[in-house]
Amino acid sequence: MTLTYMSGFGNDFETESLPGALPVGRNSPQKCPYGLYAEQLSGSPFTAPRDSNQRTWAYRIRPSVLHGGRFVKADQGLWRTAPCAEYELPPGQLRWGPTPIPDEKLTLVQGIRTMTTAGDAGAQGGLGAHVYVATASMVDEYICNADGEMIFLPQEGALRFVTELGVIEAAPGEIVVIPRGVKMRVELVDGPARGYMGENYGGAFRLPERGPIGANCLANSRDFLTPVARYEDREGPATLYMRAQGALWKTQLSASPLDVVAWHGNYAPYKYDLRRFSPVGAILFDHPDPSIFTVLTAPSDTPGMANIDFVIFPERWLPAENTFRPPWYHVNIMSEFMGLLYGQYDAKPHGFKPGGCSLHNSMLPHGPDMEAFEHASNVKLEPVKLSNTMAFMFESRYAQRVTEYAATSPILQADYPDCWSGLKKHFDPNRP
Repeated sequence: MTLTYMSGFGNDFETESLPGALPVGRNSPQKCPYGLYAEQLSGSPFTAPRDSNQRTWAYRIRPSVLHGGRFVKADQGLWRTAPCAEYELPPGQLRWGPTPIPDEKLTLVQGIRTMTTAGDAGAQGGLGAHVYVATASMVDEYICNADGEMIFLPQEGALRFVTELGVIEAAPGEIVVIPRGVKMRVELVDGPARGYMGENYGGAFRLPERGPIGANCLANSRDFLTPVARYEDREGPATLYMRAQGALWKTQLSASPLDVVAWHGNYAPYKYDLRRFSPVGAILFDHPDPSIFTVLTAPSDTPGMANIDFVIFPERWLPAENTFRPPWYHVNIMSEFMGLLYGQYDAKPHGFKPGGCSLHNSMLPHGPDMEAFEHASNVKLEPVKLSNTMAFMFESRYAQRVTEYAATSPILQADYPDCWSGLKKHFDPNRP
């Protein structure tokens, strides 16, 4: 399948899959071309300021009011939504190994396993951090999330997101963001798949401000890709799943809901290759804060305290002199959920595996394990490149609660805190 994309983050795009399907000069004409229906999908209140107003006009074969409406509860499996207080763990640093890919048939919706939740989806604040495993494509099934924006990070196996606004394929090392309310079907591209999914219950992700960094580096808007219009005019029984009010619902359809022939606007799914991120860092001494690795941010109502910061730790050079180069020990008011897409994370040489994840909650100390500390404290300081590595972090102002699945899973590494137990006392008041 050859896919075509438009580039630029947050741009007001226009695209049509039939010539003349997009009305010119008016959003809702008395009669749309080709007998289509005009429908607006709003990702923000109508009165939101222009720079944060998100909406897309879709010209579709059938209006969404025909996409079911008589919903019944569906089995949500291990997918949970905040607030979720089904299990209580004492405070502590937590780490999990990779989730095994099962032999049983699972679509992506069935294979979502929630690890942590925070905030309150109904109050439009907080997040859900999930892993997913999938062994089968969705066939005549569709999913729409009314509770939050979703960010997917494939770790093993590529995925095809067939959305109502176009088709996106993503392989490990790329991310896909699906806005709240966009319908889609998810297919496997090259066999079973595993990865991570974050749910953003708050305002939409956007690019962070660069401040004194200036006009370049970090994630550049031109590298974000949005699909062109591609419609399905297919009749026959199908199921639409809706994630809403913390539950999974389903309704029966008589045709595919992915029937948008043309659209224009700035509220659409997009993908980004994390390897196009241009990192910045210290070039003389000391260690910048990890905020310099922010790819996307979802701000909260408190300036500087994000609902979610999506941060990555990609391959990069470490040239600083007289500097402890791995992440330093710290206690942070923000909570941190981390995952590893590939390679090795420099602060945890062993135990933190691709496909695994960790949680360092609000005000819990963490940092390099003993091996990483001893090596970094004594290694010769010369320029070193961290190659073939990609870790990520969901950082949030909200403390994260662990689900029952995550707390009782056999992949939970109960001995994780022991990675610091060998740290020695080096203090000597007689030796400056």
